[in-house]
Amino acid sequence: MRIRPRRRVAVRPLRRALSASVALVLLVPAYGCRPELTPPGAPTAWPAAQARHWQWQWQLSGPLDPAVDAHVFLLDPVATTAAQTAELRSRDRRLICQVNVGSVRSDDPDASRFPQVVRGAAGRRPDSRWLDVRSWDALRPVLADRFRLCRGKGFGAVALFDADGYAARTGFPLDFDDQLLFNRRLAELARSLSLSPGLVNDVPQLAALAPDFDFAVNEECVRLAQCAKLLPFSDAGKPVFHVEYTGSTDDFCVTTVGYGFASIRKDRTLDASREPCPLP
Repeated sequence: MRIRPRRRVAVRPLRRALSASVALVLLVPAYGCRPELTPPGAPTAWPAAQARHWQWQWQLSGPLDPAVDAHVFLLDPVATTAAQTAELRSRDRRLICQVNVGSVRSDDPDASRFPQVVRGAAGRRPDSRWLDVRSWDALRPVLADRFRLCRGKGFGAVALFDADGYAARTGFPLDFDDQLLFNRRLAELARSLSLSPGLVNDVPQLAALAPDFDFAVNEECVRLAQCAKLLPFSDAGKPVFHVEYTGSTDDFCVTTVGYGFASIRKDRTLDASREPCPLP
């Protein structure tokens, strides 16, 4: 008689934990009510006085290494667990989740929620399609839930990826102003969900969007000779998280650290390995 109560007590917490994990992976909108996921209390702050003194890590593949000597981690919100974000927050790390806002892959957990009419030509990522960013009413609920997933897992900031479809062959007649409106709406949506918004690439629009976003993430501005175009962020005391995939840190760090960027060299697989530029 004494053994049975112990078995019942042990099974119930296990079932609750499993159901919470499944809910997060499926991106259902009800995860906000699960008490075991404790998000940070406010959007990530980026003090202007520290803008030139961040070290960062961008990891989207391989086992997560929480011991990397970086202040900021940019991670995949679906693959990263709440336990991992809790460990990183216990180390006083700032956490950014990467959300693909302008494209959808067929294997995305929420892919079925995007109507066929908003799916266009093949995107940058394998097996992906560009989205019609003019269709805000159709896209907003799905993207809001992607942001809520970040929030529920403990991220305090969100980096918007594929937010530059107007410059690609999307299958839709998108123009510069369509993209500006969409990106500003996303920044506002992120703030309404207590997330700090950041913009990935979209270099031609950085100057126009600098007032709307808290930080920028850039790939290969040195190789592409575009680094000066990121100055609207660094001049405003906002972080610029920059990565190069080729060349030596001895070659590009002098330039990017001089601009005030947080720069690293990584492989395109974006695993745990990294070569950071020294802090100024």
